[in-house]
Amino acid sequence: MKIHPTAIIGSEVILEEGVEVGPFTVIEGEVKIGRGTKIGARVSIRGRTTVGEECRIFDGAVIGEEPQHLKYEGEESEVIIGNRVVIREFVTVHRGTKIDRMKTVISDECMLMAYCHVAHDCILGRGVIMASYSGLSGHCDVGEYAFIGGLSGVHQWTRVGAYAMVGGASGVTLDIPPFTMAAGSRAELYGINVKGLERRGFSKERIEKLKRAYKILFKEKILLKDAISKLEKHFEGDEDINLIIDFINSSKRGIARDARE
Repeated sequence: MKIHPTAIIGSEVILEEGVEVGPFTVIEGEVKIGRGTKIGARVSIRGRTTVGEECRIFDGAVIGEEPQHLKYEGEESEVIIGNRVVIREFVTVHRGTKIDRMKTVISDECMLMAYCHVAHDCILGRGVIMASYSGLSGHCDVGEYAFIGGLSGVHQWTRVGAYAMVGGASGVTLDIPPFTMAAGSRAELYGINVKGLERRGFSKERIEKLKRAYKILFKEKILLKDAISKLEKHFEGDEDINLIIDFINSSKRGIARDARE
């Protein structure tokens, strides 16, 4: 381990093999840092926090601090960060509350660019990317390989589906379905995230199927429940379509609609 002499490491902290800690960093509380993780200068990691293996945490990040919630009463909530996560300069990640999950989770291979904020009780799936200055309010879910554009904000209790893309400077107040693109001050949908899906290795046939499903949901001017019934009939047993259907059926805030309706 390479621990700078100015770093402060609490007695409860567990640092695994190959961990590096930069100058003036403070790590206190029930913290465990996984093998090969590199932590920069002036980082703060506190509370009950687990950081996985081979992560990179850059200067000024604050992880595991108390949530910004008026009803938080010091409960022993936590932050869980997976493996190979990149957390850039001045990112903040707050632990959960008893109002919801008691934990905030950032799954493997996520990237949080500079000045992002992940509030209490949020869950980020594998491979999520948040561009600089974007923020998640409390209790948000972001599905695997979703992308949140810079300067965007996501409202409390709102979800962004797997493989979805939220454009820069957007305000997300309704759930964004999987595989779609959304943008705007009150984010609306702009079709399927074709480029993002191609980068993730989706075949042309798979993308065309998602386009057909999107057309049924948002272009045929039928009730949403009737559109879902039509999807169930035409794409029976299809995993991608079932993911969309389950996402819509479980929505509590409502689903964003197509911008060109």
